[in-house]
Amino acid sequence: MTSQPKATAIIADDEEPMRDMLRKRLHEAWPELEIVAEAANGIEAIALAGQHQPDIVFLDIRMPGLTGIEAARMLFNRCHIVFITAYDQYAIEAFEQGALDYLLKPVNLERLKTACERLQSRLGKTPNNIERQLSQLLQQSGRSPAGAPAQPEYLHWIQAQVGNSLRMISTKEVLFFRADEKYTRVQTAQGEFLIRKTLKELEDELDPNEFWRIHRSTLVRVDAIAEVTRDLRGRQMVRVRNSTEELEVSRGNTHLFQQM
Repeated sequence: MTSQPKATAIIADDEEPMRDMLRKRLHEAWPELEIVAEAANGIEAIALAGQHQPDIVFLDIRMPGLTGIEAARMLFNRCHIVFITAYDQYAIEAFEQGALDYLLKPVNLERLKTACERLQSRLGKTPNNIERQLSQLLQQSGRSPAGAPAQPEYLHWIQAQVGNSLRMISTKEVLFFRADEKYTRVQTAQGEFLIRKTLKELEDELDPNEFWRIHRSTLVRVDAIAEVTRDLRGRQMVRVRNSTEELEVSRGNTHLFQQM
């Protein structure tokens, strides 16, 4: 009889002492769990998850570069997520819905054992679709202590598969997005990448002051626009910096460039 493969996990926390503590307590609570990597921020967590394909990722909510919640939006359908938080009490109600698990710092061993038991029961099953909960957590994490709503949380990073690795692309690098059959093309000054996220999803998640929908198949970064001209057929055409490609403006979006 062959033995079952060990469950694997990644720990992501920007504080090394917290990673050390969690690793030691996980060894007590679940000795068979193999910690395959540790990350100091959300960007590292995404890259390491692409490399190691873990069953579980333990994510600190507050990390530089890419928060745990933002990282979870990129990982939720690939592995099971457990959040670690010191003071995000606002999130507890959302966590209690059941799709997500959480650990409060400092991590209590008995509570960790309970989380590990839940995880063991979920291994081998498809991770829950928790996009709605993650959207709720993103919204709540931007609230002030008094509960006043903050500015919407927009997408800052795009995740693209490049061979066997994941490329993290800052939205500040993006010149434009174009629908390309089943994919969306992400154009940067360095090259182009294909992602599965639809243009409609991107439009909803990007800051409308930074990206304009100029055509049903095109989103362009406003500060990348070099000039807008008219071709012989009278169509408005956008040229962006660091690209020779011209992007057509649909008739319904010509109001974006009213001076022409």
